[in-house]
Amino acid sequence: MRSAARSRRAAGASLAVLAAVGGLAACSSSSGSGDGGGPASAGQATGGGTYTIWDPYPQYDKSSEWVKLLDKCGTDAGVKVERTGYDTSDLTNKALLAAQQGNAPDVLIVDNPVVSTLAEAGVLTTTEDNRLDVSAIAPNLLAAGQSGGKTYGVPIGANTLALYYNKDVLKKAGVDIASVKDWPSLTAALEKVKAAGKKGITFSAIGTEEGSFQFLPWFWGSGAALTKLDSPEGVSAVALWSDWLKKGYAPNSVINNTQTTSWQEFATGDFAFAENGTWQLANAKKTGFDYGIIPVPGKAGGTAPAPTGGEFVSIPVQSDTGRYATSQKLVTCLTSTDNSLTTTTTLSYIAPTEAVQAKQVAADPALKVWVDAVKAAKGRTSDDLGTKYPKISEPMWGAVQAALSGSKSPQEAMATAQSAAAQ
Repeated sequence: MRSAARSRRAAGASLAVLAAVGGLAACSSSSGSGDGGGPASAGQATGGGTYTIWDPYPQYDKSSEWVKLLDKCGTDAGVKVERTGYDTSDLTNKALLAAQQGNAPDVLIVDNPVVSTLAEAGVLTTTEDNRLDVSAIAPNLLAAGQSGGKTYGVPIGANTLALYYNKDVLKKAGVDIASVKDWPSLTAALEKVKAAGKKGITFSAIGTEEGSFQFLPWFWGSGAALTKLDSPEGVSAVALWSDWLKKGYAPNSVINNTQTTSWQEFATGDFAFAENGTWQLANAKKTGFDYGIIPVPGKAGGTAPAPTGGEFVSIPVQSDTGRYATSQKLVTCLTSTDNSLTTTTTLSYIAPTEAVQAKQVAADPALKVWVDAVKAAKGRTSDDLGTKYPKISEPMWGAVQAALSGSKSPQEAMATAQSAAAQ
């Protein structure tokens, strides 16, 4: 682990990298007013009795279950918790600046794609440093917070993507959802839906990280790896989407759709399928039509790995190392089995441990499909990509845009993307 002083130049350079991965709709944070004013410095603690926590949930105020849990964890540790909630992209930039200035918070809850950036900048301690127990955490979820063989926090929960479907639209088109198991059967279902006068599938292919996030299940589901964008498998994923647009199975609006506008299209009741996330469950219940959910199918069957959204609870580097023991108690409390069910329910996440996932499904059987999807999911920075991921993601979403707009063939688009990512 590098000291905060040695990491200042790296932290400043990392600000540009964060622009590519911040502010995802895949995360539970949203706009709203938090209960804190500005950042509270750990150095301002009086008598060691106040510990600062920064999180990306400004929508939760002091009356929320989330903030009540933070306060309880502070009480259990014998300290006062001073919490500030920020929007996701704002939080990561403030965390880097705070580290430069030597006043990082005691506990930092940050979006999983930027963990490796903060770790590489020397901002975070490792779980080994602070003896945080991650043995019960699902390895595929933990991987999103790993870099260089070390783990830099504990996942608080995860969300991911799956396919929502309109039961009435499929019934009228003569489609049995049980038949949809791979790309060919899904495409055949879309063909039937179009022939029946309805719309096939909607998703987000916008030229931002949201577009990459939505494309990844198809990319990974083809068997492709992010280190080789222009592999035959990767090209086939772009071609799948491109063909759907050409045949009218998906609308041209997907090129500009965010995950929110894509959901709004599905909510009209005209579409058979929509690729979207766990966070839309509450909205799904308000659509007024009968819906179901299946995992995104892999090219040849099975569940495609979808990217994980969600945050990690981490402990930033402090000049006063004596603070770590209490910070460890706070993180352990927030991520404990006893509190995880409350946390994941409040934040609309799937728990990172099998024990709590079982409790979630017992309380709401409809969550089983999401638990299965999360078990197959993977972090965008996994496979030890770390800070390389944003340099791959941007050319990738550009390639998807080029192919869907028809300005390049799928092969040309991905070849250009691979060339850019390799620079």
